[in-house]
Amino acid sequence: MRMPGAAAAFGLRTRLVIAFLLVAAVSAVTTAALTYRQARNAVLVRAQDTAVTSFREEVEQFVPRLPLDPDTLRWDLYDIAARAKPHPWIVFAEYGSLRASSGDRPVSGVLTPELRRTTLTSAHGSFERVVKDGNAYLAIGMPVMTRVVAGGAAVPSGLVLFAVMPMTNEDVDIDSLVTAARDGALPGLAVALVPALLAARSVLRPVRELRRAAHSMGGGQLDTRITVRGRDEMADLARTFNESAARLERSVEELREAGARARRFASDVSHELRTPLAGMLAVTDVVDEEAGTLAPNTARAVRLISAETGRLAVLVEDLMEISRFDARAAELNTDEVDAAEAVRNTLSGRQWLGRVRAELPDGLRIRLDTRRFDVIVANLVGNALRHGAEPVTVRLSARGDALITEVHDSGPGIPPDALPHIFDRFYKADAARSRSSGSGLGLAITKENVHLHGGTIHARNAADGGALFTVELPFDGPASGSGAPDGPSYAHGGTGPAQSRDRAETIT
Repeated sequence: MRMPGAAAAFGLRTRLVIAFLLVAAVSAVTTAALTYRQARNAVLVRAQDTAVTSFREEVEQFVPRLPLDPDTLRWDLYDIAARAKPHPWIVFAEYGSLRASSGDRPVSGVLTPELRRTTLTSAHGSFERVVKDGNAYLAIGMPVMTRVVAGGAAVPSGLVLFAVMPMTNEDVDIDSLVTAARDGALPGLAVALVPALLAARSVLRPVRELRRAAHSMGGGQLDTRITVRGRDEMADLARTFNESAARLERSVEELREAGARARRFASDVSHELRTPLAGMLAVTDVVDEEAGTLAPNTARAVRLISAETGRLAVLVEDLMEISRFDARAAELNTDEVDAAEAVRNTLSGRQWLGRVRAELPDGLRIRLDTRRFDVIVANLVGNALRHGAEPVTVRLSARGDALITEVHDSGPGIPPDALPHIFDRFYKADAARSRSSGSGLGLAITKENVHLHGGTIHARNAADGGALFTVELPFDGPASGSGAPDGPSYAHGGTGPAQSRDRAETIT
């Protein structure tokens, strides 16, 4: 399993440099190994060939005096050893049980049984390299030939001469080769570090530019582009990025224009509808008062028109409110108020005090926009009364630096598949209730008002049943930058507490 810190500890630059150095190291080691092997073989073969040729010539010229006398034979061996090439030999002689040597060094383990056997069976002798106690030796065996009759073929006389030559000088030469290869490889790696860093820099420069450009685009600077250099793969990547950025910029600009047109259309339509709707509401109020004197069918039609006109008026007000949020024109008019008193005013203004259980401790003072807080509480309580079940509880409490407002009903709760979309615009959990008294924007407006205060809102199903909405608002009001969004300030009239009564929507 890959450790998360591995990528951070070994960045792309480090990995490129390491890869470059590894290639350089492998090349240096491979070259040094091949050179060492060839040079070693050349040194050993040259010394070996010289020694074997010289010893063979000495043996071919050697004529022992018969009968063999150990003392006389030893002096002959001294004489042969004195002409040793390329280094001094120790010469041994074996003839049956007779043994003689030109030196006092023991030869145990150097003259192997295999060398003795091969020497006895080969008229040209044999040799081998032997390592004894960490020291290398060249052991050569040559049979002394004799002629039984004059002019006849030479046959082994039974006397065998061995020469043992220490290869100390060759070992020193070989060690020098190893040292030279090592000492040459280390500076080579140090020198290779410079082009490695330069290569990593040339590769990473467009990557860093791409990272900065992507970061800038993520921050909203869609006109960011990368300078294209060369014709390699990184240049192709830069061109592809620029083309994608240009297409994205065009698409976002088109979406912005479309969104602006849609918001402007909704705002313009809402404004244009307010005046005729105000007249229609005035007329329907008068007609409602006279509905009791009309025929039953006419009275039902009049009341239906009055109800639908009221719904249309609520929808227009909600569309105007949501368009202000979209245009970043909504503003807060905050004041320090008693939270319990503000909730009681909301419940009293809508005649909900007898239907709602209120747990409102005194002394919880908070800085907020009372009109928007009224909309928040009214939407949540009205939604609980309409789509949940009584009793509905409104509870205030303090948690750290935030005021907690909870609205809990006793209904069936929110369907699990509706929870992720509960604050979406025009979302209704039950398709059968698509013709409800609300506009489908109540909870979306509630969420925007909460965020405008720098707070949060959550919806879930309580453990004891029913839907539970929780609003957290900071006591000191919205932090700098988290209150009214950036954009032109728009001082709107808005709806008062009594006018916000239908902002609750179909949710549960």
